[in-house]
Amino acid sequence: MSPAHAAPEQRSNRFAAAVRDNLPILLVAAVMVVAVVFLAWDRWRRGTFFFGGATLLAAALRLLLPTERVGLLAVRSKPFDVGWTAVLGSVIIVLAATINSLGVT
Repeated sequence: MSPAHAAPEQRSNRFAAAVRDNLPILLVAAVMVVAVVFLAWDRWRRGTFFFGGATLLAAALRLLLPTERVGLLAVRSKPFDVGWTAVLGSVIIVLAATINSLGVT
């Protein structure tokens, strides 16, 4: 039977398994969507904080979860991935906190 003709419960089981297998990257993506919404509302500083937070979330998930469970968050070795994303997220947050708000008070 082709996937298009699978029973509804088989499709929902496959969907649930796909979500479960990709949950770490989906969480990070959800925070990034929030960041984009803030940026679209012209709240650039808040959006930048969320981008930094999403990057730090990726670092935390990569650190805490086994490599088999992190999915697409595993790019290189665990120390490299955690170090790089933690530094990048921290720099993004520091920049968002320290850059002048372009004359807006």
